[in-house]
Amino acid sequence: MASLGSAERRAFALKINRHTSAEIRRQYGNQGVYHSRSNSNASASVCLTVPQSYEAVEPLDLEEFLMSQLRSGDSDLMQELGDFPEDDLKVEQVEKECRTVRYSVPEDGVELEPHVRDCVKSYIQPWLVVSRRCQGDGWGAYSERAGLHKLLRKQTFESDVQPEDQQKTVKSPTLAGLSDDSGRTLTSSDFNLRCLTPDQRVEGLLAYGSHEELDRFNQESRQGNRHPELFALYPPADEEDAVEIRPIPDCPKEHTGDRILVRCQAIKFEIDIEPVFATMALYDLKEKRKISENFYCDLNSEHFKNFLKLHTPNVDHSTLARSAIFSVTYPTPDIYLVIKIEKVLQQGEISECADPYMTLRDCDSSKNKDKLEKLRGHSESFCQKLGRYRMPFAWATVNVMEVISTAALDRDVTDSDSMRVKSSSFDRKGQLPRRNSERYSTIDDQFCNVSAFKPATITISTIFKQEGDRLSDEDLLKFLADIKKNSTPQRRIKTISGSIKLDMSPVHDTPLACLSTELIPLIPVAEKNIRPVKEVLEFPSSEVYVPHNIYRNLLFVYPQRLNFVNRLTSARNISVKIQFMSEEDPGSSLRVIFGKSTGPEFLEEVYTPVTYHNKSPDFYEEVKLVLPARLTQRHHLLFTFYHISCQQKQNQSGSCETLIGYSWLPILNNDRLQNGQFCLPIVLDRLPVNYSLHTPEKLPSQVPAVKWMESHKGLFNLEIQAVSSVHTQDNHLERFFTLCHALEGGATFPLRVREEKIPENKLEHELKLSIVSLSSSRLEPLVLFLHLVLDKLFTLIMQPMVIAGQTANLAQIAFESVVSIVNSLHNSQELIRDQQGRNSLLATYLYWVFCLPDPPREVQNTATGSPMASAESRYSTMGRATAVTVGNMLLQSRIRSSSNPDIPAPHMSAEDAEIKHIFSAKGSNNPGCRMSTYSDVNNHLNTAGGTRPSNRKQFHEELALQMVVSTGVCRENAYKYAWFFFELLVKSMAQHVSQLDKQNVPRRNRFSDRFKDDITTIASVVTAEIGTILVKQQKEVEQAEKVNISLAFFLYDLLSLMDRGFVFQLVKNYCNQMSAKSVSMPTLISMRLEFLRILCSHEHYLNLSLFFSSPTSAPASPCPSISSQSSGSCSFQEQQRILGLFELSQDFKQQHYLAGLLLTELSAALDMESEGGKVQRKSINAIYSLLCSHDLDHRCIKPEVRAKVAALYLPLVGIIIDSTNYLDFTVSDTRGGKNKMGISDDDLENVPPINQSVAMAIAGNPFNTLGRNVLVSMASMQGKSVATLAADTSRHLLVCFLWVIKNADRNLIQRWTVDMPPSQLNKLLELLTICVSCFDYRGKQSTDKVSTQALQKSQQAKLQLEEALLRGMGARGEMMKRVGGMDRTMGQRENLRWRKDLTQWRQTNDKQDKTKAELDQEALISGNLATETNLIVLDLLETIVQAVPLADCKDSVVGGVLKVLLHSLTCNQSSTFLSHTFSTLRALVVKFGDLLFEEEAEQCADLCQKVLQYCSSPVDENRSQACATLYLIMRYSYSNASNFSRVKMQVTMSLASLVGKSSDFQEEYLRRSLRTILAYAEEDTEMQNTQLPSQVDELLRNLNSILSDTVKMREFQEDPEMLMDLMYRIAKGYQTSPDLRLTWLQNMAEKHNNRKCYTESAMCLVHAAALVAEYLSMLEDHKYLPVGSVTFQNISPNVLEESAVSDDILSPDEDGVCSGRYFTESGLVGLLEQAVF
Repeated sequence: MASLGSAERRAFALKINRHTSAEIRRQYGNQGVYHSRSNSNASASVCLTVPQSYEAVEPLDLEEFLMSQLRSGDSDLMQELGDFPEDDLKVEQVEKECRTVRYSVPEDGVELEPHVRDCVKSYIQPWLVVSRRCQGDGWGAYSERAGLHKLLRKQTFESDVQPEDQQKTVKSPTLAGLSDDSGRTLTSSDFNLRCLTPDQRVEGLLAYGSHEELDRFNQESRQGNRHPELFALYPPADEEDAVEIRPIPDCPKEHTGDRILVRCQAIKFEIDIEPVFATMALYDLKEKRKISENFYCDLNSEHFKNFLKLHTPNVDHSTLARSAIFSVTYPTPDIYLVIKIEKVLQQGEISECADPYMTLRDCDSSKNKDKLEKLRGHSESFCQKLGRYRMPFAWATVNVMEVISTAALDRDVTDSDSMRVKSSSFDRKGQLPRRNSERYSTIDDQFCNVSAFKPATITISTIFKQEGDRLSDEDLLKFLADIKKNSTPQRRIKTISGSIKLDMSPVHDTPLACLSTELIPLIPVAEKNIRPVKEVLEFPSSEVYVPHNIYRNLLFVYPQRLNFVNRLTSARNISVKIQFMSEEDPGSSLRVIFGKSTGPEFLEEVYTPVTYHNKSPDFYEEVKLVLPARLTQRHHLLFTFYHISCQQKQNQSGSCETLIGYSWLPILNNDRLQNGQFCLPIVLDRLPVNYSLHTPEKLPSQVPAVKWMESHKGLFNLEIQAVSSVHTQDNHLERFFTLCHALEGGATFPLRVREEKIPENKLEHELKLSIVSLSSSRLEPLVLFLHLVLDKLFTLIMQPMVIAGQTANLAQIAFESVVSIVNSLHNSQELIRDQQGRNSLLATYLYWVFCLPDPPREVQNTATGSPMASAESRYSTMGRATAVTVGNMLLQSRIRSSSNPDIPAPHMSAEDAEIKHIFSAKGSNNPGCRMSTYSDVNNHLNTAGGTRPSNRKQFHEELALQMVVSTGVCRENAYKYAWFFFELLVKSMAQHVSQLDKQNVPRRNRFSDRFKDDITTIASVVTAEIGTILVKQQKEVEQAEKVNISLAFFLYDLLSLMDRGFVFQLVKNYCNQMSAKSVSMPTLISMRLEFLRILCSHEHYLNLSLFFSSPTSAPASPCPSISSQSSGSCSFQEQQRILGLFELSQDFKQQHYLAGLLLTELSAALDMESEGGKVQRKSINAIYSLLCSHDLDHRCIKPEVRAKVAALYLPLVGIIIDSTNYLDFTVSDTRGGKNKMGISDDDLENVPPINQSVAMAIAGNPFNTLGRNVLVSMASMQGKSVATLAADTSRHLLVCFLWVIKNADRNLIQRWTVDMPPSQLNKLLELLTICVSCFDYRGKQSTDKVSTQALQKSQQAKLQLEEALLRGMGARGEMMKRVGGMDRTMGQRENLRWRKDLTQWRQTNDKQDKTKAELDQEALISGNLATETNLIVLDLLETIVQAVPLADCKDSVVGGVLKVLLHSLTCNQSSTFLSHTFSTLRALVVKFGDLLFEEEAEQCADLCQKVLQYCSSPVDENRSQACATLYLIMRYSYSNASNFSRVKMQVTMSLASLVGKSSDFQEEYLRRSLRTILAYAEEDTEMQNTQLPSQVDELLRNLNSILSDTVKMREFQEDPEMLMDLMYRIAKGYQTSPDLRLTWLQNMAEKHNNRKCYTESAMCLVHAAALVAEYLSMLEDHKYLPVGSVTFQNISPNVLEESAVSDDILSPDEDGVCSGRYFTESGLVGLLEQAVF
């Protein structure tokens, strides 16, 4: 048995059973031993030997072939889709999206430094984007399914309508009248069929002229209302394997965190006597730092504003803002909004000034009226005299994150859009969930979702009085920590009665009239002059790794403390005037300081608040200023210290300011912006001469001597913080940029870089050091200036520098620095990488920012007529040695640079030897000296075929050269992160191509031969690296996969730029180089699959695969070996040629190169085993996604194009047919209310222990179309083992098969089926059977019907079915047993996977979360999918049947087709499909009735049973079609086959079997169908003069009688004993009809079995066996046969009842009796085995 071929094992269409019962029993008992891969050869699947068929063939010269085809072809299709479009490549500039109405740029009229100029240019120049016009057409998003249901036609399924109809049973008039008399027993005479109304008849049932006309009519009918896109109906595939999706990086934007809008509504105190001023900022208590700049808000009335009119001559509109947008990048639970309140300076301590607010009330105005008026008068006086000075007064705070989380938690509870908080944050803690509660655990999640809270209104009623000795930020953070810990500060602070009302809301869209932090209006601009909203600059608590995108040059100055304790003067009310000076002249202060609220937009000077009578005050002031774009050594911050007199003395006049001293801070220190903490000394009396050129600490001695306070001791602490996208604030970056700009001209030597002076002759050395040290820069500044750094390095690669008259080539060291930076960014844990391992910053730079460096300046000069010799001498880049020498360079020590020749080379490893071989192979093709483009112009004038000037240095050539000659660590990292350099090459190549004259420059001449050699070398080295990792470093497999994907995308991009034949050669080299590695087959296939899947995702994949070219037009092979192998194909017959189209031949692989490679991977994957079927899933998903892209591609809408595309996948059909053994048969077990056999779910609870599949197989019907589970039986017959594909993977593969069949040329498919060998045709028919079951309709179930009971029922069914599988029913059970035996945990996992695929179980759970509308939409789409897939199968069956007259074995073909059709009728089908299927069945009866009715009784029996089953359908259309079909069967069997007696017997038996087994059978519908058939007989004018009408009438009466027995049985449905007794009497009544008696005995056996009465069931089967034995003994006398029923009397004496049948009562094989499948020797054995099992 094990030696039998798969073709014989699957030959289900043959009419005889080839196997003995013993063989079949052994097969069922030992499933696993027959699987070819379950023996010792299974280890071959992971062996290291690669099959010869797996090697990649030599590709065509695609460019030459395309040109010849396009020249010779006159087809519109070829002209349209033959080659890539002319405008395929698009290099365009995309304007930057600017948030503001204008770009933020430096002030006009200032000559910018080179670095500033480069920065500004980088921030405003457009993006440069390279795209391809058709990219994404075939691989865009899956078709929009949201509106798909609106375009689909609703399909009617019996399973959907039946539950509704069961509530209102349709009864005939006669039965309705009799059913009221419950005392009567109904008899057959009570039912008169002629009283019923027949259903509508099928029009034109007999009106056909010829078979061809009938076929044409049926075909046209089937093609109507078909959905053209099969994959639009199919659920989207899992994107786990979608490696071809290369995400487009987000466009670079200015960084913003989560934005919160805070609007200050009101600040109220108990008394209102003076103006107050609010300052808001965010603090992060966790990080102990301030995280935003200050926002200034003025809510004073116009009356109070007039107090200050003398000090505010003008008020700019931008200073009137009361709303601010704060940004939070890193949300934490400890972010506080702090509101500080100031007032105008007045005489007295803070406590004295605050006392009236704590003691007086406005409500007591009558009592305190005079006091309040007096206070207002004092306030007005102080405002007029001291209005420019402020003093601290009070502060309040609120925990922002508590507000957000509370608003988010109450979102579903509160109806209003605002929440009211009665007190400050610590007073509201009682409203929040408790710390250990379940709700509290969700708060942290809310903190991370700052943008999704509900707008809230906060009223802060706790306002703290400011303490004069605790003003610093350190003190404030301590207060906040106390508040968080104890709800109140530990040190009791006095509070001031009052309230602050704030609105807080998330910001999704920028509001109108919003200003940036530089006060530039943001888009959208308000039409009206409304109050502005300010964006507040964030100081993130941690680094933000986003490159600068806008020009920003701000400086924040924070005075911290001043120490005048030892000063003997009366300086106590101290204020510091801060100015930004451009010169030392007093009038040179710049108006660059941002103003506060209700005043000028910019100021020249600002004063710090005064703490009354404090000689050592703390400051909390923040001074924000905009830095000039060009800074000089003279720019400095000037600090002037004053004592402010609060009460003017009588003898004192004029200013209230008394000068104390000065200090200053130069803004630049050695050309670098000052930043950080400083402690400055204070000079008395006057400022020294030229003070701005020196720091106060290092001021040189002067005459007269400078007077210093406290002996030049540092007394004034401050902090400087720059927020600049110009100043790098990193030593390495500043040094690099400075030296780079020195080379650009204009620099004077010696060059000063910080504290050192660099002469011109050392500039090259210092520049190289600065380039090398770039990777040592801190990560944050490196990222912030990443775009500029990379641009400069690429310019150095491209631009040789002339230093001191000598050419300095910096290309190699610049390339190494780029590699080092790329490595640093990838290794950083803080930076994001996408799913392909690409650093997001680098990917963004490549896609949006990078553009070719400006060509060398000298080259531009040569165009004006300068001599070539000078250009040659200047541009001698790194010498290109021979390729062999380059290969040896790769093997040098693995260090950063190969500049030191004295370092010895290490021992050569195996991978190094391989790379040396790669280079030596390349060197043999190009001997001699390979110098750079500029080193020997004369030798290379024509290398590029005239595509470009020979003296032009190309960036892509230089970059490729650097990759080739790199060594050591640089080489390792360059290839480890090859994706970056690949994409860099591609973008530079695209820009190069866009500048060419495409009309005059063919593809193959776009790039030089030397560049192609370098690309070949790079691809080979990368492939070698991948193989080395896979073989030696198993832990780095993920890294190998990423490099593999990057190489695939590189070649994918090259297909649009280079000679495509050359790229195919690279693909071939990759495939064969990978195959040569000692890699396991699953890993090898997986890597190659991902590689090919990316290549096949190319938007012009169809063109690349030459889909428009017919196989006969393939050119001669350029490879002699391939040509010799396929040279004999021309002599094959046409039949073999057609069959060859469906095979993966060498010619196919060569002509359709990418398709051939992908199908080779699929074939190899299906022929091997892998753990979990991962490789098979990957390969099938690759094909599936590719076909899906074709199906949804708007370029493939035309049917002729689809036919060409489908022809490209004809070998896929052959591969799938050969893989039938591996398909999962459990994909469709139960389908919502009815399973595929039409049995209700209730019956699934009673799965019989008898293995009926064995009996059916022995009885001559190995496919058991009458059995309970046809597919499991088929699986069992094939002896399948563990290589079964998963259910979803099987469906993917089958839908691919159906797509090809649907779209392929019909004539070609027909020729193929005609020429197909019988064994192959049997496989095809078997595959169609599987397709029918796999795409069975699941059924619709509304949400209100999902109940606990339904869930329990489905779980019981699941457990019973699983138990049956584990008990050994079928190959799947064997597999589960094996897995469980080897590893119990694996077995449990398998069970879980199997449960997951159990449809009904999934539906019951999944549907509870879906609305009825969603369920209806899903049902609509899945119903159309089931209909379309089955119609595709039906189309193919019709094609096969129409080719039958040309076939040799008609009976086998027709029998096989009929069995597939009958199997489709067992599944849950739509009325649309059933209508077409019955039309096909009627055509089969008409054309091949003699085969159906004469040869095999079981075909007739199966057909009658299925048709009769649909005659009882509750769907009118189904019933109508079934009636027409059944009448046509009767008519044909009478008039043509002369075998009406057999049909009568089979119909009668079928009805008996149907009513005996089905518990929910409704005889009312069947009676109506019988009446309809009677109407057909009465209306058939041609047959009125024959005996047919009377015989039909007699048959229908008999059937009606059987139905009456059914009614009797239903009376005892709840009484099993009475029911079985009735069934026994009915069976006894058919003693003269052996077929019917046998049917009823089997019905009784099944009923007993369902009740678990196994002994009674076995006895019924013994009776059945005795009946068959009685028949066999009459027919022939064999010694080995039992002598009638007497043989079984020892088992039961009642068996002798079967001996009543004798030859004087009936004659076997006459009148159609005893013609069933059981009346054979094998049938007898089958019945006995059923009884034993």
